[in-house]
Amino acid sequence: MTMQQLPLGVRLQDRATFDSFVAGPNTQTVARLQAMARGERAVLWVCGPSGSGRTHLLHALCAAAPLHLRVAYLPLAKLPQGEGVAAALESAAEVDLLCLDDLDSVIGQPAAERALFSVYRKLEERQRSLLVSASQTPAALSWTLADIGSRFAASEVFVLHPLDEAEQHEALTRRAAGRGLDLPEDTARYLLRRSPRDMASLCRLLDDIDLASLSAQRRLTVPFVRALLDAT
Repeated sequence: MTMQQLPLGVRLQDRATFDSFVAGPNTQTVARLQAMARGERAVLWVCGPSGSGRTHLLHALCAAAPLHLRVAYLPLAKLPQGEGVAAALESAAEVDLLCLDDLDSVIGQPAAERALFSVYRKLEERQRSLLVSASQTPAALSWTLADIGSRFAASEVFVLHPLDEAEQHEALTRRAAGRGLDLPEDTARYLLRRSPRDMASLCRLLDDIDLASLSAQRRLTVPFVRALLDAT
């Protein structure tokens, strides 16, 4: 499975790159992933709450990987559960770099954990790399198969920390620029004051506002954004 052969209905986010990710307190994590992108072999576990940037970083690693590497990205929570997850894992055993998103969504499924253990061992034998994301650390999960749980517990574990207000402002501005949007400073500050403070919600809101501004042929002024928020 390569980046061009993702599971049906799955695509990488075009704007999810290392350059578009505001690291804030997570610079060590980003640096470690960039080393993986340069070909350094590793088994890494990245965890954090929803909206902390886990998926962004997995997509960024796939995008930054050298073209000669076979890369697979599997969003486990979005795949058919049970045997469907197991089949997807087994099909990815021959890649050079495997990225597994939301791995905690399949913990407790015996078939999925057995397939995960199998692909882990095959990647290990071939000295290939594995990046996993989850909401919690390996030690905090209730594994059915102790062998795979202990292997991940021995991997490098990075916990993503939330951005502060200034870093969120930078991330929002950077995302707007990536979409070709002119996001004035006062509008960005207004969004941060009036919206949920996790980055996933802020990014979704910015995307919705982008579509509304295109439809209305309006600039992203504070009155325009206020009217949109009041209408929802």
